[in-house]
Amino acid sequence: MPDETVHESRKSRSRQALATYFRRIARALGRGEPVPVDDAGTVTVDPAAEQEVEVELEREDGTVHFEVEMEWPEAEGQIDDEAAASKATFELYADSADEWRWRLRHDNGNIIADGGEGYSDKRDAESGIESVQRNAPGAHVIDDSRDEETPEEGGSDATFELFRDKADEYRWRLRHDNGNIIADGGQGYASKQKAKQGLNSVKSNAPGAAIEEPGDDEALDDEEEEEEE
Repeated sequence: MPDETVHESRKSRSRQALATYFRRIARALGRGEPVPVDDAGTVTVDPAAEQEVEVELEREDGTVHFEVEMEWPEAEGQIDDEAAASKATFELYADSADEWRWRLRHDNGNIIADGGEGYSDKRDAESGIESVQRNAPGAHVIDDSRDEETPEEGGSDATFELFRDKADEYRWRLRHDNGNIIADGGQGYASKQKAKQGLNSVKSNAPGAAIEEPGDDEALDDEEEEEEE
């Protein structure tokens, strides 16, 4: 049987983007879950329990090549090239004040994150979505109720902050290194565990979530429902 290339991609990445990518792979391997091959998670591989691993570092005409290769019998693993990229969708819409906003809605109908503010320019709202997609997966979680030091720099330019509000409910927010809050859960939780589940859902679903623009009537209806609640 001839060789078949299931997936191939090539692009420039920053050190932090690489760290995020490898963190996702390491997390999946450690949990025994299918490993995402691409950033969006539309291609995954479930490798064998043990693999042959080859690491190669070489120099050629002024260029350095660093390769890590895993190999196992096909029958002992599984490839899914139609994997579900995400169980959520980013909704980009204009509110009643004609400002652009976004929210991340899970397939179960729940809104699991939003930008927390409106933008006069649609492109700024789109940039906010891209920042969350890029930074959420590798962001560290800091618990404000405990005496913790911020972890060393690693796969993200943002940090999840887990805290209690004035109503004694647990909340989370995703704060960029520049100080801006780029996402929050939009609600309080009775337990810290529920809040962590909420932010972990954003971690796993934001990177591959599609971006849609609901109709104006639908967006306004949703806003009215939220205000009534």
